[in-house]
Amino acid sequence: MSKQPDQQPSAKTANKKMWGGRFQQSTNELVEQFSESISFDARLYEHDIRGSIAHATMLAAVGVLTNEERDSIKSGLLNILADIQAGDFTWSTALEDVHMNIEARLTKDIGEAGKKLHTGRSRNDQVATDIRLYLRDRSDAQVELLNNLQTALLDLAEPEIETIMPGFTHLQVAQPISFAHHMLAWCEMLQRDKERVLSTRERINVMPLGSAALAGTSFPIDRSITCELLGFATPTRNSLDAVSDRDFAIEFASNGAILMMHLSRMCEEIILWMSEAYKFISIGDAYCTGSSIMPQKKNPDIAELVRGKCARVYGDLTTLLTLMKSQPLAYNRDNQEDKEPLFDVVDTLEIVLPVFTAMIPAIEVKRERMYQAALGGYATATDLAEYLVRKQIPFRDAHEIVGKVVNYAIENEQQLSDIALEKLQSFGPMIEQDVFAVLSLEGSIQSRDHFGGTAPKRVAEALRSMRESI
Repeated sequence: MSKQPDQQPSAKTANKKMWGGRFQQSTNELVEQFSESISFDARLYEHDIRGSIAHATMLAAVGVLTNEERDSIKSGLLNILADIQAGDFTWSTALEDVHMNIEARLTKDIGEAGKKLHTGRSRNDQVATDIRLYLRDRSDAQVELLNNLQTALLDLAEPEIETIMPGFTHLQVAQPISFAHHMLAWCEMLQRDKERVLSTRERINVMPLGSAALAGTSFPIDRSITCELLGFATPTRNSLDAVSDRDFAIEFASNGAILMMHLSRMCEEIILWMSEAYKFISIGDAYCTGSSIMPQKKNPDIAELVRGKCARVYGDLTTLLTLMKSQPLAYNRDNQEDKEPLFDVVDTLEIVLPVFTAMIPAIEVKRERMYQAALGGYATATDLAEYLVRKQIPFRDAHEIVGKVVNYAIENEQQLSDIALEKLQSFGPMIEQDVFAVLSLEGSIQSRDHFGGTAPKRVAEALRSMRESI
């Protein structure tokens, strides 16, 4: 780690602002503390250095720098990179941000050539480039984390293809489903999250560098060179928009908020399933905590914390949207405030996804408990209605008949499959012995034998397909 920012710059240092030529007074010390961003944007150092090396290489290619100046700048920047990574670089709040800290050190180390690096660019396009490089890397990392989570869920699901549990609507028992089918529903949520990340990455992967402050530059720059060196798909088309656009950052945060919403929903189910009322699953001790006063408690705190962290990512997204809502073109200093909420989204996702993924193998499925729960709530009532439709009864009439059968079962505390055939025929004379095949839980899920259905054969196919997509 590099050394922490100096919070009390000397007056001598404060007078030496790299932009201070037209200023006669030094910056107020309170203003220094208020306006610095190095305490949080130092994490962009690697991307800032990558962008500067590419910029210097381009400037030499078009004749603005000599090859010797380019090589000196590149060598100096690589030395600074090594010092930062080794923890031998001291950040200064007097130099405001990551860009000025690195440039000041470069100039100190290599002299006049360092002063030429900023030719043809501004901190406005520089920071926009840095953030895009950073988010491009974090997007790639996020895809890998999502793949890992999906794989963990598929590993949990695979032995449970024929495990029957109740499916719910309105949190009421609705129809029996395969537990693996439920895990695949979670995987589908994550698949959409991954697709959003990859789609947003395309919009992140355009290069603002060369837009300068807002209008471009009069130097004969070649943006295609820097674009290729930095691996961007294309340069931005409008310099004014390029330096002031933060749509890509908002979109990244929006994707994070949707992902956290999905994880929160999963956690809500995990918490319910682990409760005494359900007892569908247990979670290993390593992913639970106890109570300071109640010795019997085993709490699903990891799931609860993940659910809770959804709120902070929602807050980060709201901050970014509010930050941008009334900014005129082009760049405004307000945009310094984009980094902390954006970094918080990254940090939250990159701790939540690994810990949630690690918890999945610690889940033990209570098959018998799930099966018994599916027997309650008359989960095969829809199967009985569909059976009647196949006997040429209009669906609405079948619905009414089954409603009466369910009322009878409730009054007599019976399962549908326990009602005698003769009694069932009193509700519908077309009912025959074969009805009991559809009134069983196994018969119910087997009958959903179509693409996307919960029949074990279809679930196994879907599981294989999902693995292939990862």
